[in-house]
Amino acid sequence: MEAARGEGDELIADYVDCLMSLDTNARSIQNGDLILGAPVVEAGVAASVGGIMEQDAMKDFAPPEAPEEPMLGMIFESDEAAKTFYNEYARCLGFPFRVGRSRRSKGADEVVVMKRFVCSREGMYTKKNPSSGEATKKRERMSMREGCNAMMEVVRESNHWVVSKLETAHNHDLGTCSRVGYLRAGGLFDGSDKITMMGSDRMPFPRQNVLGEGGDAQGLLDYLKKMQASDPAFFHAIQVDKNSCPMNVFWVDARAKLAYQHFGDAVTFDTTYKKNKYMMPFVTFSGVNHHLQPVMFGCALLMEETECSFVWLFETWLTAMRGKEPCSLVTDQNRAMKTAIGKVFPHTCHRFCKWHILSRTKQKLAHTYSEHPTLRDELESCVIRSETIDTFETTWMSILDTYDLRKNTWLQAIYNIRQKWVPLYQMDTFCAEISRAQKLETLNDFYKKYFGTKATLEVFLTQFDLSIESRYEEEAKADMDTSLNLVTTKTASPIEKQAARTYTKAVFSKFQEEFTESLGYIIRKTKDGCISKYNIMKDEDPSDTFCVTYNASTKMAKCSCKYFESSGILCRHILGVFLIVDPRLLPPDYFLKRWTRKARDDGLFEYNGDNHHEDVCESIASRYDVLCADAIRCAEKGSGSETVYKAAKDILQKAYEEVIAYERNPVRVSQRDAININEDVMIDDTMTNQSLPDSGRKVTNLLGQFLGSSWSP
Repeated sequence: MEAARGEGDELIADYVDCLMSLDTNARSIQNGDLILGAPVVEAGVAASVGGIMEQDAMKDFAPPEAPEEPMLGMIFESDEAAKTFYNEYARCLGFPFRVGRSRRSKGADEVVVMKRFVCSREGMYTKKNPSSGEATKKRERMSMREGCNAMMEVVRESNHWVVSKLETAHNHDLGTCSRVGYLRAGGLFDGSDKITMMGSDRMPFPRQNVLGEGGDAQGLLDYLKKMQASDPAFFHAIQVDKNSCPMNVFWVDARAKLAYQHFGDAVTFDTTYKKNKYMMPFVTFSGVNHHLQPVMFGCALLMEETECSFVWLFETWLTAMRGKEPCSLVTDQNRAMKTAIGKVFPHTCHRFCKWHILSRTKQKLAHTYSEHPTLRDELESCVIRSETIDTFETTWMSILDTYDLRKNTWLQAIYNIRQKWVPLYQMDTFCAEISRAQKLETLNDFYKKYFGTKATLEVFLTQFDLSIESRYEEEAKADMDTSLNLVTTKTASPIEKQAARTYTKAVFSKFQEEFTESLGYIIRKTKDGCISKYNIMKDEDPSDTFCVTYNASTKMAKCSCKYFESSGILCRHILGVFLIVDPRLLPPDYFLKRWTRKARDDGLFEYNGDNHHEDVCESIASRYDVLCADAIRCAEKGSGSETVYKAAKDILQKAYEEVIAYERNPVRVSQRDAININEDVMIDDTMTNQSLPDSGRKVTNLLGQFLGSSWSP
């Protein structure tokens, strides 16, 4: 069914309903129009450790008791608005509908000028005669067409759409449409290889059934068994329905779990499969590594978009990640998902993806965009490039006035939830977004890149695994490039040289941009003392003035732009102040480890050590998981070159022999002193206090070099 909510914007639709309601206490109303400059609608805001969690925005708004009846002459601002209206009308009465006919204008533009929404039982089914050369007999499919004449036709007049034809009478019973009926209404359900996925608004939409009848549940189980055999730390879970049939499946490998410990502070939950009708309901948890490359934190097949399914998935993922919540979580707009996140991640800042909302804006304003080609760039620039909240709001209002869009309900809706998706309102929480224009590859991008039409589960997973492998290879190449090739500094500043030695090449490039920009700002001291204040501006423009507070005793500074808090990179304003007060070196606290060359060093063993007393005594499985993570880190470091690989093989063999010796005689081994792997001592030789040959020292020191000083048996 061609429903607007099928694209995953239920919360946005909720806000549209709110804007159209009669609740005058939450908004300012003047002459029947919403005042966009009024305070943001907030049903309630509660502070939490990880950020700000918005309470359910719909709790104070009751749905209308009966749908509004369509009438001849009714006016809509766009064909999309007319479609949304008829969708709600059809849903309340209980009949599926489709776009039966549309007409475009003549000429080069070919703009849509008419659309007719018809009941899905419109028309009569005509059986097709098979061609003479057809070798296989196709299964006879049931038709739901019964010659129903119910419809609503809208035509474009100037800058609005008007209902020109209308028929409300149906020749069949209403309110009894099956789920399959709704699927067929969308022209997408064509056999047992589809399932009905229920969204949070209870509206069904079709997806390839990879687990049920006609699917490949056994193939999936075989895939999970294969992954488990090749990766002992592989984690997977399956949720079943009341008939014990697989419903939702989650899995994550050891490398993804390890990556999460280093880069799991900012996570994106990707459900963009909904943009491609051929793609199966495949979702991912992902983030960005220290080279600004995408990194995977887990995958799932999600057959239902219900609160129960999301809660199960999030809790399962959190269990796999040993209970570590992210600082921020970016998702699409979905009511059930939002509720589940509030329950499972109470300390995580939940944000909406700005790219998804801007993409939906392109669809909602398609006609306006075609008339004003510059509007799209202006809106994106307003959201991404505005440096202060005042600048954003002023620019937004200016755009609405320029294009006469103040009464546009979609823009009203997204403006009223701007604190959930516009970057400027989320600067208090770390989101690993160095550049606001940063956009990583989505699942939809991946699917369009590798597949033209629907693919089997086996083919999809094979290609997906290959793409993940290529990502790991790209990270390894970036590590090697950062280690072997020096970056070029643009100044002789010790601060820039310090950053060049510390950051990866990709992150240093962003830091260098901030550093060079800091040289072009005007800095004025407004307060003296141990804690001094500075006003930072560019070109004497007071509209974008930033305030930097510097503490001379701690040598730490804070800026009103909060760029460091959200990205982990110092802003140009603080860098400008540091060039004045202390131009030598930056405090180490300003180099966030996740962006440095040593992002993957040490942290894992510190993490395992934190959980040692709790987890090791719990079960064999938990101890096994910790040791597997340690072994994986050894493998990652040891595979860097042939020389280090040979050294790692020798040392791991000796470590294994040490473990066997301890297992056979734990009393004797426990009496000796602890051995540090970085000491010039061979593990097996300590049993007899024999001295080491030079080759032994060399091998042991090599392991200490590529593992770091924190590793010990």
